[in-house]
Amino acid sequence: MSGNTSNPNGENSPVLLRMEGICKSFPGVKALDNVHLTVQAGTVHALMGENGAGKSTLMKCLFGVYSKDSGHIYMEDQEINFRNSKEALEHGVAMVHQELNQALKRNVMDNMWLGRFPKIAPWLPLTSEKKMYHATKAVFDELDIHVNPKTVMSKMPVSQRQMVEIAKAVSFNAKVIVFDEPTSSLTEQEVEHLFRIIRMLRDRGCGIIYISHKMEEILRISDEVTIMRDGQWIATKAAADLTMDEIIRLMVGRELTNRYPPKTNTVGDVLLQVDHLTAQYSALSDVSFVAHKGEVLGIAGLDGSGRTELLENIFGTATRKSGAITLDGAAVRNRNARESVRNGFAMLTEERRANGIFSILSIRDNTTIASLKKNRIGPFLSNKKLRLNTKWSIDAMRIKTPSQDTKMRALSGGNQQKVILGRWLLTDPTVLLLDEPTRGIDVGAKYEIYQLILNLANEGKTIIMVSSEMPELLGICDRILVMSGGKLAGEVDARATSQEEIMTLAAKFA
Repeated sequence: MSGNTSNPNGENSPVLLRMEGICKSFPGVKALDNVHLTVQAGTVHALMGENGAGKSTLMKCLFGVYSKDSGHIYMEDQEINFRNSKEALEHGVAMVHQELNQALKRNVMDNMWLGRFPKIAPWLPLTSEKKMYHATKAVFDELDIHVNPKTVMSKMPVSQRQMVEIAKAVSFNAKVIVFDEPTSSLTEQEVEHLFRIIRMLRDRGCGIIYISHKMEEILRISDEVTIMRDGQWIATKAAADLTMDEIIRLMVGRELTNRYPPKTNTVGDVLLQVDHLTAQYSALSDVSFVAHKGEVLGIAGLDGSGRTELLENIFGTATRKSGAITLDGAAVRNRNARESVRNGFAMLTEERRANGIFSILSIRDNTTIASLKKNRIGPFLSNKKLRLNTKWSIDAMRIKTPSQDTKMRALSGGNQQKVILGRWLLTDPTVLLLDEPTRGIDVGAKYEIYQLILNLANEGKTIIMVSSEMPELLGICDRILVMSGGKLAGEVDARATSQEEIMTLAAKFA
């Protein structure tokens, strides 16, 4: 089973990668069950499935992060079994991970060449900063990435850090590059930029494995699509032969006729009022708006427009220079997260790995950590209450996990997101601030989260939601605020606006 096969465009391409009969188990769960995958040179092969379907696990078995239990992996007909990611990179396999794992206190070029710093001379154990700078600049110029190699990583937005990670993968001159949810933190313009890079790599003869939940992207960029469900291979088809409805049916094993639940919430009186909010350390300036009881208020804008900064200043995790916040007629200060939670606010952050999860703690610990007061009997924590509240969260969010004691790091990215959302729902918030709530979540789970959001709105709560996905804002929100250059550029009715109107406003002060 080797040699050339015919790709969807009718051209014969050599097979770069074959994975056959791959199995992998973790305590209490079989993550992969006899999975196979074939990737040809010069093609983009999409890998799709619900959260927990095994996509990332399969790629980590390829990349040497996990050791497979059984099965065979072949690169150009040579069986390989990488023991770690260093071996994989040395043999032509690179991976852009869904969760960024970068040295944030170091600069861009240090992150690019970590573990392979260029030397002043081969016999001298001294790093050449000059060589490193020019090598980084050369890769960035080739990929049309406009980032200063000397910028400290923590000073850059997530989207730019993601582009650095993509450039790093390309710098290894890999034959196979895995992109795991690469656009989850990118704006539309950056997505187009990424697609240009992927097409360039494909035209060079690379085999691209592209993992995403965004079906529009998959149908645009892919040649072939492999779909997984519950750790098993379901189908491999040419992208040209697939529709979104067919992909959804194969992914979830059932028809999903509507991507958004019917809007049943009723918008009531003003609950939250924000007046002239200005940040101390970001471009956020003089933002005023109101939000109503039972309303889902969307926030749109390009990366760096101030969307996230607006939520952080309301919640008190960023320093406010001036401005006032009024909740149900009473002034609230929200000077920090603890005070905000006491005042009835909750916030789901954009970067779950950096500031959302406690990866070495259990699901129970992660679920109940924001609501410990309601899990007490007297001065002591009640194990019974902790278990019951965690069970409610697992059931309500449909979290796939063997037990409550499973470590957070063992869950898929989407299931981690569900745990965090469940954590905040247990605090019974009046105002729920959501920053990219469906980032890295599959279409079936997205529907469940949309329904939860609408259920909360039906209870009279206010939901303020940042999203980079325009169809999501139009499908779930009542009104949409559009941010541009740290200012509020406009406000639109979600039922009467268009993507074009929103994009025009988003560019107003950019």
